[in-house]
Amino acid sequence: MATPLPAGLNAGTYALDSSHSQAAFTVRHAGISKVRGTLAITAGTITVGDDLESTSVTAELDAASVSTGDANRDNHLRSADFWDAENKPTWSFASTSISGDGDDFVVAGDLTINGVTKPVELETEFAGTATDPFGNARAGFEATTEISRKEFGLTWNAALETGGVLVGDKIKIALDVSAIKQG
Repeated sequence: MATPLPAGLNAGTYALDSSHSQAAFTVRHAGISKVRGTLAITAGTITVGDDLESTSVTAELDAASVSTGDANRDNHLRSADFWDAENKPTWSFASTSISGDGDDFVVAGDLTINGVTKPVELETEFAGTATDPFGNARAGFEATTEISRKEFGLTWNAALETGGVLVGDKIKIALDVSAIKQG
């Protein structure tokens, strides 16, 4: 049986608004604190079908756009030690299924980071719709997931004298997305 769309979300094609969308991440540093950063979502499409099962999502992120508040750390993340942004500048996501009920659902799909593709599940919340001052119909979404950076080939690390390592393996990802209905 088909799962209805969240109330207020209408079928159609929505383009991700890169100026009002962002991907954020959090990772443990030295086992005692967290480093937070952001990446730009540069393109994407949400194709909303007549129900959740016929809906799909694609997105692209710019690996070089990383911002953690520290230029040296950002440059290290862009380097071949981590993301190799010069040779692998784009991260991507393509949904494989969407399931759930009401405003909360799971978007399963393939995430590609650093040239490695792995399945992920995004716990997603529909934040509603609005018409902006320019007459654009918008839809908003928030999504979270957690990945192992090692599974994506991101293995650089440094041992600490007190034991443990400098960079944690688990990365929490949070997305805030605004999309504009096309045509």
